[in-house]
Amino acid sequence: MRGAVAPPSLFLPLFLVLSSLSLVSSASGKQDQVYIVYLGGHAGAKVEEAILEDHHALLRSVKGSEEEARASLLYSYKHTLNGFAAILSREEATELSERSEVVSAFRSEGRWAPHTTRSWQFLGFEEGLKGPDGSDWLPSLDKSSGDVIVGVLDSGIWPESKSFSDEGLGPVPARWKGVCQSGESFSSSSCNRKIIGARYYLKAYEAHYKALNTTYAFRSPRDHDGHGTHTASTVAGRTVPGVSALGGFAAGTASGGAPLARLAVYKVCWPIPGPNPNIENTCFEADMLAAMDDAVGDGVDVMSVSIGSSGAPMRFEDDGIAVGALHAARRGVVVSCSGGNSGPKPATVSNLAPWMLTVGASSIDRAFDSPIKLGNGVGIMGQTVTPFQLPGNKPYPMVYAADAVVPGTPANVSNQCLPNSLSADKVRGKIVVCLRGSGLRVGKGLEVKRAGGAAILLGNPPASGSEVPVDAHILPGTAVSAADAKTILGYINSSSSPTAVLVPSRTVVDVRPSPVMAQFSSRGPNVLEPNILKPDITAPGLNILAAWSEASSPTKLDGDHRVVQYNIMSGTSMSCPHVSAAVLLLKAAHPDWSAAAIRSAIMTTATTNNAEGGPIMNGDGSVGGPMDYGSGHIRPNHALDPGLVYDASYEDYLSFACASAGSQLDRSVPCPARPPPPYQLNHPSVAVHGLNGTVTVRRTVTNVGSGEARYAVAVAEPAGVSVKVSPRRLRFARAGEKKVFTIRMEARATGTSNGGVVRGQFVAGSYAWSDGVHVVRSPIVVLVA
Repeated sequence: MRGAVAPPSLFLPLFLVLSSLSLVSSASGKQDQVYIVYLGGHAGAKVEEAILEDHHALLRSVKGSEEEARASLLYSYKHTLNGFAAILSREEATELSERSEVVSAFRSEGRWAPHTTRSWQFLGFEEGLKGPDGSDWLPSLDKSSGDVIVGVLDSGIWPESKSFSDEGLGPVPARWKGVCQSGESFSSSSCNRKIIGARYYLKAYEAHYKALNTTYAFRSPRDHDGHGTHTASTVAGRTVPGVSALGGFAAGTASGGAPLARLAVYKVCWPIPGPNPNIENTCFEADMLAAMDDAVGDGVDVMSVSIGSSGAPMRFEDDGIAVGALHAARRGVVVSCSGGNSGPKPATVSNLAPWMLTVGASSIDRAFDSPIKLGNGVGIMGQTVTPFQLPGNKPYPMVYAADAVVPGTPANVSNQCLPNSLSADKVRGKIVVCLRGSGLRVGKGLEVKRAGGAAILLGNPPASGSEVPVDAHILPGTAVSAADAKTILGYINSSSSPTAVLVPSRTVVDVRPSPVMAQFSSRGPNVLEPNILKPDITAPGLNILAAWSEASSPTKLDGDHRVVQYNIMSGTSMSCPHVSAAVLLLKAAHPDWSAAAIRSAIMTTATTNNAEGGPIMNGDGSVGGPMDYGSGHIRPNHALDPGLVYDASYEDYLSFACASAGSQLDRSVPCPARPPPPYQLNHPSVAVHGLNGTVTVRRTVTNVGSGEARYAVAVAEPAGVSVKVSPRRLRFARAGEKKVFTIRMEARATGTSNGGVVRGQFVAGSYAWSDGVHVVRSPIVVLVA
């Protein structure tokens, strides 16, 4: 959705990061900017007025007066984390950062946040929530899941959607402290027993861009864009029968993963002024951090954040989402984040802190088959959800875009159907073959239509392999894999008058193999801290149907005036709320579990196999691994009863940050003189970067089963690395008991039976504890120095 200024491999729902060069003039005439001043956690039980006064005092110390201090303050973060956002000069920010009580002072950056009928059935929810031993969880969750609350940080919500009906829901949970903030086209009556809270945040946005242009966004929690409505309904939309995308595609019963859960909406994403405000959006860290702080104070159990950065990663203390998630985790709130859409290139994953769940994207078992019959008799299967069809079910002439451009079109993008690149004389009445790359996929269709083309045939570049995202183009068309695109171009080059018949498409299910890792899904390793594996998990994110804003068309193009209630989107923005929904169900089943325990349950019960029992593959046909999918593909039913969990505390994360980057994230908790290495964090996966000789990793597991249990370990060693787990058996006498074990890793000598050491690249293995019912699996990734 947001691909206009992103690399070619990014999908539209990705949120782009912009430097926040706030255009606010100081008294000296210099350009001031919005900075976040982070002070760590709150010491003691100060009232909000005292916290605000502390923040004013710090600002007075650099501003010189109470008036300037108050005028510069945008947000005071007071619920879970201690800090504030203010308009400061670089010199003022530097002066504050040198104070002993200040952890960091960093610029607020803009991050575009917006990064189903079939997906929940594919994950096994339609068959009922059963644990691995066959026990039925549904009766106990039916009532309790209505008391859990998810906070969705995104572009707002379209409250009239049937997915947000409150029919049959009980009273709002008594513990809820949030508000329903009114604004443009949104009143307190827009909330109900489903949408129990709604707020919007744009102080940092307007400090940068000046006043919001309300032509392209509502100054309220109402969603103009569509992305926030889509993600909110994916995580917690009600069960709505008889829905489909435009043209009747993906028809069925729409439901979020936790349809009885309550929704709290935090609108933090807004259009970027410029040529494409309908499509390009941004979210500023100061606004997001205010929303995260309020969300915890309001009483959410889970935060779903389909927001991520592009560009160089920031230190944890300079990353607003990481800071907000750390303090949310301290209060037991799980934060689920999208991993980004910059794949398949390595080291592109974002949201890298170990205290958040980072989600990749994979396919489900549904397709939208659109047969293509080439003039030489070859048949190819495309994918489309456009409602338009070529008349006559007859052959139409074909032309390759690169052979039909106007003079002056750059050769390196001549095949990509960019705006005003096609010659009307050469494409009129023809099927135009375009390749993905630069620009929006739906924008390529718009260009074909502008030039008079009859239809678009959109081919994948080699890097995108067999993954085919679908779009509701504004003309007939279909999309094909990289291999099929090569076949089509070969035919065009060999024929003097190439033709094709585009057969109307249909929805099919039980597609195999599935799941397949989406090529756009950002990959590891974790460039900020390679001793923590990212992403953590993968979930459905390709061609997902969910609710949509009726203020936005399915393509969001200026010339597209179609109105839809449900739309199909792709991206890790779509996979993130799938995981958030699973977390909600775990919260309902286990309200006393820590955020770390819930993350552990999600990760250790994931699968690395597809529905056929083979390994999960990547979209280019290669075998997937931990750098692609982390621990594997989510299995919510299994996560409800994981057997063992890896727990971690706020202090553990502070110690990790001290070891990782020498960062003291809380001034009230000094760094240890010799903090344990980052890989010693009690995390559900194991990553060791720079293995030189022998490393021994220590882990602690907690029995969350019914009582006495005996577990044995099985190890799959990474190539060239010896792995010894000790002890090999764990015996638990009761639920809640903890056991410690170690994992000793050593690079093998060249010529051993397991092969010599592979230096300079990550190798993967795993270990798994099992009691015969539960399998508690953890990936191992090692880079040998």
